[in-house]
Amino acid sequence: MSVLADAKFYVALGERAVKTAAQSLVAVLTTDVTGILEVDPVQAASVVGLATLVSVAMSFASIPVSGDGPSLAGESLSSKRVPTHRADI
Repeated sequence: MSVLADAKFYVALGERAVKTAAQSLVAVLTTDVTGILEVDPVQAASVVGLATLVSVAMSFASIPVSGDGPSLAGESLSSKRVPTHRADI
């Protein structure tokens, strides 16, 4: 089955896009501005939109490298729960 047909891929892609949008919005609001009311909302939306678009494009571009996820680091989208605490073992 293709990774593009898997809903988990789009959930992970969406999560990355939302995180990128939030991070870029915080960066725009806090960089070289003395007050939040002085931010140009059109310019801020443009920066956030471009950063989000690049994030989505990188997720699609990462498919041939990672195999099954939107990450270049080889994130796995399997539904198996991995025990991370000694009480889970």
